[in-house]
Amino acid sequence: MSSNRQKEKEETEKLKATLPTKAEKKEIEKLAAEKNREIRENINITLDETKSSVHKTTDEAKKQVPRFTKAVNEYQEQSIQATKDIADNFLESQKEVINSVQSSWVPYMENMQNMYGSYWTSPNRLTENYTRAVSNITDSTIAAAKLANNFMFASIEAWKTTIQHTRDNAIEFLRLNGNYAKTLQNLAKDNLRDYQRR
Repeated sequence: MSSNRQKEKEETEKLKATLPTKAEKKEIEKLAAEKNREIRENINITLDETKSSVHKTTDEAKKQVPRFTKAVNEYQEQSIQATKDIADNFLESQKEVINSVQSSWVPYMENMQNMYGSYWTSPNRLTENYTRAVSNITDSTIAAAKLANNFMFASIEAWKTTIQHTRDNAIEFLRLNGNYAKTLQNLAKDNLRDYQRR
């Protein structure tokens, strides 16, 4: 038994001999602190460079806003102009159709009306009904263009809201992440302090 204790004692002494002295521990801690400071500085430099890059990118994006605003305005103007052109062309073509129908069918229809006396087959009544239908189609086309523009702007507003929520959520997430990192740092310090007391 005593030989086992002797062996344990010798191994413990050998182990103690390999452990650093207090001066060596202080030197190791000093070097570790210096290395940690260098790492923090490098991380901070990298993060500052990234932040600068993000600022540069967002500034460039802000410069593009007038171009995008111009594009939206041009889209609206083109949409309005296209609607106007469609309506004008449609009305002109319908005017030609009505004139053509009136010139060729009015005499025939008047004869028919005189023979049967029907109000609904009157060329004037047919022309009036056709004109109302054309007017309704034109109004519907213009209303559809307005609805499309309203939908586009509603989509833009929804996108703005989504971006704002994403920004707010990211800020909150990053705040929580920072708190988590500080908690880990404090735990590591506490564990190191407890370890050094041994």
